[in-house]
Amino acid sequence: MTAVQRVAALARAEAVLLRRNPAALGGALLAPIPVALVMFTNTEVPGVMGAAGTGAVLVAGITVFTLLLGVYYNLVTALVARREDFVLKRLRTGELTDTEIIVATTVPAIAIAWGQVVFGVVVGFCFLDLGVPINPGLVLLGVALGTGLCALLAAVVTIVTSSVEMAQLTATPLLVLSFSLNGATIPLEALPEPVQRVAQGLPLTPVVDLVRLGLTGTTPTGDVVTLGGTFAAAVPPILILGAWLVVAAWAVRGRFRWEPRR
Repeated sequence: MTAVQRVAALARAEAVLLRRNPAALGGALLAPIPVALVMFTNTEVPGVMGAAGTGAVLVAGITVFTLLLGVYYNLVTALVARREDFVLKRLRTGELTDTEIIVATTVPAIAIAWGQVVFGVVVGFCFLDLGVPINPGLVLLGVALGTGLCALLAAVVTIVTSSVEMAQLTATPLLVLSFSLNGATIPLEALPEPVQRVAQGLPLTPVVDLVRLGLTGTTPTGDVVTLGGTFAAAVPPILILGAWLVVAAWAVRGRFRWEPRR
């Protein structure tokens, strides 16, 4: 059996478990609805949408919400539950590698999250002001890097999470900060400068920057650039995402626990 077949088999099992968990499945599927409602109600409020436009902000907001709820938060609870039930330990005795186990666990949640991003794009095109993306590659890059980072951060949080019940506490700080200060609904330039600096260093803010930059050419500072200018403007958020990915991967490789601590 190849690596792809092994991952696919475990991913199918994870999809069944996700389908049997109404709370996790409902949170992942319904996350875009409040985001869309906020975008529609804020359309006429001056300055709230910034230079990017409502459609681009909708896509960026749905991207962050689905990655945080559907991938990050659900994966924290899933990995902790599998670990405490000795499932992860048993899986390591088979052909699956450590990377394949984590990847397969995330596949169903990632599929839902990416489907929600597509939903946001369709809504933006049909009902809002979203036009043809300036640089689609940056949008795809932002979503892909954000997905990988959320999966790694979830694995990092499990290191300090002793039970599924505790996951609700350990996963919350990053969830709240990234919801509040990602720049999707309120432009960062509208916030006090110290808060801006904190927000710009958060894991999901660069994802919002790349998505808006790729869709409309709007930089993190609110300027609008052409296709050529998007590449230079994308360097800072890519570097921030890269730094987070390296740190998170290092922490997972050295500290991730595959069985309960007794």
